[in-house]
Amino acid sequence: MWLTRFKELPLALRVLFLASFVNRAGMFVFPLLAVYLVRGEGLNPGEAGLLISIGSTGLLVGSLLSGPLCDLRGRRTALLTALLLNAAGYLGLAVFDGPPWTYAGLLFIALVGMGMFSPASNTLVADLTTPEQRPFAYTISYVGNNLGMGVGPLLGGVAAAYSYHVMFAGNILAGLVCAAMILIWVPRDLPTRTAEHKDKARTGSLGHGHVLLIVLVSFFYVAPLIGLEYALPLAVTTVLEQSAGLVGAVYTINSVVVVSLGLLLEKHIRAYGTKLLLLIAGALWALGLAVIAFAFSLPAILLSTVVWTLGEIIASVVVPTYIADHVDKRRVGSFMALNGFVLGLARLVVPVGLGVIWTAHGHEPVFLTLLAAPVAGMAVFALLRVRRAPTSAVPDPSAAPVAAADAAPQAN
Repeated sequence: MWLTRFKELPLALRVLFLASFVNRAGMFVFPLLAVYLVRGEGLNPGEAGLLISIGSTGLLVGSLLSGPLCDLRGRRTALLTALLLNAAGYLGLAVFDGPPWTYAGLLFIALVGMGMFSPASNTLVADLTTPEQRPFAYTISYVGNNLGMGVGPLLGGVAAAYSYHVMFAGNILAGLVCAAMILIWVPRDLPTRTAEHKDKARTGSLGHGHVLLIVLVSFFYVAPLIGLEYALPLAVTTVLEQSAGLVGAVYTINSVVVVSLGLLLEKHIRAYGTKLLLLIAGALWALGLAVIAFAFSLPAILLSTVVWTLGEIIASVVVPTYIADHVDKRRVGSFMALNGFVLGLARLVVPVGLGVIWTAHGHEPVFLTLLAAPVAGMAVFALLRVRRAPTSAVPDPSAAPVAAADAAPQAN
């Protein structure tokens, strides 16, 4: 029973998963930021888009900073820093009335915090779980984040309809509540790059080339997700000439599939090798996108969402699990940060590239390009040398930020 397995996880992780859900559910601002800048601050859509693009580079910077901060100051410090930076940036956006470039700067600060949180969270999961627990732990984290992302835009829309200040206040309050939860229930951990590790750290990357390739090639599975965030709203409203409200149906279906099937899929993940799982994830992505590319219609879009979401679930669990299973403890934070960087890079380059294609050739080449991404990813993954997961391991006591009473359980 998943509830029993959840209770077997360390208290620090259970609190982290709850905090992550609250944090995601409280992300009122980001989905509605363009609306706020246009309607609340009087910018034109072009200015708003440019400022958001510039500010979104903070996601990349945050991802890169997360690993070193985890190593130098500990996982809890990285999580708290991420939440406080996010709250500070959004507080500035809410109260500061200055020239347009200041909005980009404040958004940059907020999104540095957003970019730091997920890699630090994934690193803490790696610290406190055995290899047998990790797929379940990462699945719970992923399901919780998706539940929060499903609730957040709805609550944010209600708050924004009442007042943009309420929208910002809700986002900031959620982040501070999460910070308090982590501060109280996630004990301080020791930095991994202590003096005794300095000599070993110089060779810490040796033997990790296969992990690096897995993370980098996963871009081909992340790119379609970001591309659909850009292309589907445009396709539904301009090509199919349907209400923008129907775009929400896609996100609803995505969340329902993640919540209802995520834990079911997790039960079978350990029975298969990493390479096979990544190929299956790519095949599901390709099949879902093929439905849109070759049978473009509203029913096809809704049906495809069910299919590609299954691929999204598998890849989102397998990649961080592979990192945690195969990377030296001193380097886990850096590789989790690199995984976050791949997502941030996709957010930066994919919409721009698809926008150029759409403007020049229309929507059909856009969806064919998205289809080509997982196909290319499958081809590369098929050629990579992927190692088996270790059969048994226990969390490193020096890295685990929990007291003995709450230490991660041993593998059965």
